[in-house]
Amino acid sequence: MKLYVITLWSMIDPIYFMFTRLRYIDNKKGDDRNIFRVRLTRYKGKESMLSDGTIIQRNDILVKIHLHNALLIKNVRNIKSDVRKAMVIHQSVEKSLPQLAEYVKNHSNFSEIKGVIGITMLNRGSSKLGFDSVEISSLLYKSFKYSALLPIYWLSVRSLSIHHLKKHSPCYLFMSKETLLNKYIHNK
Repeated sequence: MKLYVITLWSMIDPIYFMFTRLRYIDNKKGDDRNIFRVRLTRYKGKESMLSDGTIIQRNDILVKIHLHNALLIKNVRNIKSDVRKAMVIHQSVEKSLPQLAEYVKNHSNFSEIKGVIGITMLNRGSSKLGFDSVEISSLLYKSFKYSALLPIYWLSVRSLSIHHLKKHSPCYLFMSKETLLNKYIHNK
């Protein structure tokens, strides 16, 4: 069943990509492609203070990151252990962050970009990468994101249980521009 859903997802993904105004941050193809697809967005949630003191406010310009779920699920589908899957996802994100930092640094709106935002149910270990996890305050929006992210979550775990679902609810992941650049721009 999951294999059929993954195949269907892979066929629908290019259409989703086109309608969401997402962009790739690299020109690579296949498994070496950066795991992020991005677009600029204006933040619409409540004010949040990040661990480095950056305050994210309504209408701040952020780079919205979307994991390339079709690619990611393809990369972990044959792994049996959920812990190993989580490690592969973590490594894929970590490997992609330096290129995201370069993308932000070279963006024509660099001075206006306040940071990075993502929404996920897979936020364990994200603080080690420099992200701040913030609860989504709007119950309606949180429910919407929960229903949208549930199929991705189902495809990424071996078995779905109520216990797992209670532990993983959608949240914002923020990273300030300064943290992103300081942590992931490597002077060559």
